[in-house]
Amino acid sequence: MEFLENLQAEFRDSAAWIELICVLVSLAVAYGSTVWVGRRAGAKPESVWFGRSTFDGLMFPLLSLALVYAARVVVGHHQPVFILKAAIPILVSLAVIRFFARVLSAAFPSSGPMRLLERLVSWLAWGVAVLWITGLLPSVLAELESIHLTFGKTTVTLRTLIEGVLSSGLVLVVALWVSSTLERQVLMPSISDLSMRRVAVNAMRAALLLLGLLFGLSAVGVDLTALSVLGGAVGVGLGFGLQKLAANYVSGFVILLERSLRIGDNVRVDNFEGQITDIKTRYTLLRAPNGKESIVPNETMVAQRVENLSAYDQRFNMSTNVVVAYHSDVQLVQQVMRDAALAQERVLKDPAPIAYLLNFAADGLEFSLHFWIADPSKGQFNIRSDVNLAVLAGLRAAGVELPFPQRVLHVQGGGAVLPPVPVAPAAPAAGAQKPASSPA
Repeated sequence: MEFLENLQAEFRDSAAWIELICVLVSLAVAYGSTVWVGRRAGAKPESVWFGRSTFDGLMFPLLSLALVYAARVVVGHHQPVFILKAAIPILVSLAVIRFFARVLSAAFPSSGPMRLLERLVSWLAWGVAVLWITGLLPSVLAELESIHLTFGKTTVTLRTLIEGVLSSGLVLVVALWVSSTLERQVLMPSISDLSMRRVAVNAMRAALLLLGLLFGLSAVGVDLTALSVLGGAVGVGLGFGLQKLAANYVSGFVILLERSLRIGDNVRVDNFEGQITDIKTRYTLLRAPNGKESIVPNETMVAQRVENLSAYDQRFNMSTNVVVAYHSDVQLVQQVMRDAALAQERVLKDPAPIAYLLNFAADGLEFSLHFWIADPSKGQFNIRSDVNLAVLAGLRAAGVELPFPQRVLHVQGGGAVLPPVPVAPAAPAAGAQKPASSPA
C-alpha cells in the first residue's frame, strides 16, 4: 500500500538512532521534572497533574510532548524525522487518556459507567493516534465530511457531529475538573460549614456544566434560539406533571441555604430516627444506628415536622430506665447510676449524667438515667448495653434489690367453698422400681 511505502521511505531517510536518543532523553527529563515538582508541591494521590504515581498523572505526558515537539522542530531542520513524528500523536493520546481518567476518577470515584467511559476514550484516542501515524487521518476526515445527516431543517455532516460530541465531552470534563479544583483549593479552606459548601459546589458545577453543554451544542451547529421552545415545554411540564420533582429540588436548596438541617445532625422524621449523611438536590439520606438507610424527599423535610435531636451539635442524649424496691436508698441508687454512666469512655462528662426518680411504679421505684454521647454514628445500642451492665453490677454490689412483678389476689368470703382439686401423682422416673403393693 502507498502509505506503508511512504512510512518505509521516511524511516530509511531518517537517522533513527538520533531520534531515538532524543525521545529517550525527553522522557527522562520529563520524568525527573515531574518527580521533582511533585515532591516540592506535596502532590496528593487524587491530583490530576501527578496522580498516584508519576506516570499516572497529566504532567508527565504533557512535558514529554513539549520536549519531543521541540526536538522534532530542531532535528527537522537538518534531516527528515520519523520516530519523533510518530511519538507526538502517541503522547497526545496518552495526555488525553490521562486527563479523562484522572478527572472522572476524582469526580466519580466508584462508578462503573465512568470506568467504561474511560475505556471508550482510550480506544478512541489510540485509534486516532494510529490513523495519525499512518497518514490515514485526512482521508478518514474527508470521508466523514462527505456523509450528511438531516435533523428537521438542519443538515450537518458526520464529521461535524463527531467533533461536536468530542468537544462537548472535553468541555464537560474540564468543567468537572475546574469545579473539583475550586472546591478543594478555595471552598474547603474558606467555608467550614459542610452544607454551605455543598450548596456552592452544586451551584458552581451546575453552572459550569450548563456552559459546557451550550458550547457543545453550538459546536455541533444547533441554533441556541431553539432552546426557548424547549424551555417553554419544560415550564409547562413543571406546571402539570413535575410539581413534586421541582418542589423537591427547590426544598433541597432551601435546606442547604437556611442551614436548618446539617449533615451530621440526628433527626427523627415520620417515626424514623437517624443521622443525616448527605443532602442531595432532590432527597436527603438518613442512616439509622442499625445501618438502615432512609431516602426522604426534601419536600418532606421542609413541609413536615422534623425533630432535630442533636441541636446543631454532636451531643446525643440517651436514656435507660430501671426499677428498684421501695425500701431502697434513693440517693444511693442515683449515685450508682451516675457512676455507672461516667465509667464509660463514650459518655460525656459535660453535661454530666443525671438520674431522675421517674415514677412510683406498681413493683417499685422507677428511675431514669440520662446521659450524652458525642459519636452516635458508632452505635447507640452498644453504649446503652454497656451502661445497663454497669448499672446492674453497681446496684448488685450496693445490695439494692431489683424486684420482679408480684400480684396479690384477695378472695372475698360468703361464697361456696370449692372442693380441693385432686392432683395426679407424678409418673415414676425411667428405670425406677415400682413400690410393692400393700396387701388388701
